[in-house]
Amino acid sequence: MTDMSASSFVRQDLVAERAAPAKTTGFIGFLRTRLLNSPGNILLTILGLLLAWYIVVPTVKFLLVDAVWAGKDRTACLAEKAGHEVGACWPYIEAKLTQLIYGFYPEAQRWRVNLTYALGAALLLPLLMPRLPAKGINSGLFFFAFPVVAFFLLHGGGVAGFGVSWTAGVLQLFEQSVGGAGDLLVNLSKSSAIAPLPWVLGKLLVLVGLLIHWLIFPLTWLRDQLQLSSLPVWGDFLVTAVIVSAVLFVVGGGMRTGRRALIGSLLTFAGIAVGIKLMGLDRGGFPIVDTRLWGGLLVTLVIAITGIVASMPIGIALALGRRSSIPLIRIFSIAFIEFWRGVPLITVLFFATYMLPLFVPGNFAVDGLLRALIGVAIFTGAYMAEVIRGGLAAVARGQAEAASALGLSWWKTTSLIVLPQALRYVIPGIVNSFISLFKDTSLVSIVALFDLLGSLRASFSDPNWSTPTTAFTGFAFAGMIYFVFCFGMSRYSLFVEHRLNAHRRH
Repeated sequence: MTDMSASSFVRQDLVAERAAPAKTTGFIGFLRTRLLNSPGNILLTILGLLLAWYIVVPTVKFLLVDAVWAGKDRTACLAEKAGHEVGACWPYIEAKLTQLIYGFYPEAQRWRVNLTYALGAALLLPLLMPRLPAKGINSGLFFFAFPVVAFFLLHGGGVAGFGVSWTAGVLQLFEQSVGGAGDLLVNLSKSSAIAPLPWVLGKLLVLVGLLIHWLIFPLTWLRDQLQLSSLPVWGDFLVTAVIVSAVLFVVGGGMRTGRRALIGSLLTFAGIAVGIKLMGLDRGGFPIVDTRLWGGLLVTLVIAITGIVASMPIGIALALGRRSSIPLIRIFSIAFIEFWRGVPLITVLFFATYMLPLFVPGNFAVDGLLRALIGVAIFTGAYMAEVIRGGLAAVARGQAEAASALGLSWWKTTSLIVLPQALRYVIPGIVNSFISLFKDTSLVSIVALFDLLGSLRASFSDPNWSTPTTAFTGFAFAGMIYFVFCFGMSRYSLFVEHRLNAHRRH
């Protein structure tokens, strides 16, 4: 016990202070842990600083420091007039801004473009905010009502009929096509070496066309009677509303559960009636502005938004079709995807612009911008199909098996369980395709459509603004616009991905 007491030690002085630990937070900590923590990172940091010095500094100097901000013509952007080295010529952008936004759209009608922009933003922004309610109504307005309203606002014109007239016209066109093909085969049989076969096929098609004619006769008769009335548009509208509402009421369950579908249909038609009345579509609507006068940012946004919205359902249908167990659907989907992915977008645009009119009847004209929109939507849909197919392959097989064990049908399993998970997995790929499509809209200038870059190139021909820095200023301004839209889509996709993957965060 005495030995233990003698060997015990009690410190009488305080322990000396230790050195402070290396700082790992703040700006100094960021430099130490991210940029200067190894010889390799130090070398990369030095190279990055040199690159920024030789790229960022001259860019800022050109766009801001040496830029000319005021002037009425090209002389303001010349070094002789400014007295120093001239950078960006921003008075040129100010003078050509309306051309870059609207193209050659008539100045008196540009309020229609501004109203379309405002309506699109007012419907899109609430759709992008997760916490806001009424997403179903908002989606219906943006994806279904807004395209129709935007078409009549931008293009103009009115409606001469409604559902009855449109359906009768489409069926009558089909009847004329079948009958015309039969007459063509009968005429070819007169000079053909195998005359009986074309003659038989031609007569058969003529009989089919005659049968279609008598089948649709009640509908065409009703259309003709409506057109002879004093209010053809509203009469057609009323008949269409009654027929559609009655069908939805019966399909929805009749007196037991069909009232909700009936009320929704009546409210929808009431909203359509208000839109027709406000826009005067029954009286000719707004003055027609030919799409050849559209240009600038307007054409870029129309092509990009149409391609983005239309490519998603096309891609989903093709991706599901490629995984289908029905051979005909699977083979068609594979052939469709591989064909459109095997040709460049420029070829698709040339085909849609110059070759497509050769395959339609002579009395059926397709607008040039509409042809480009169809080509872009199909092309992007083929790429989107492969992106979505990758997401479908990533969903565990047990998910579908568990849904099947619960008694869910294939449609409910796909729409409620498999497809939502697949789309969540491939959000980066989907947004990457959207960004690529937005930038590829500049290719439409090859087929005589003046998008943002097309209008920019057209503005270079103005001799009043011909300076050594005009082209650099214009391309820098266009690059800023493209960057804002593409960067915004990228950041929002990160937000959505982070929010949908909340179950994986610790």
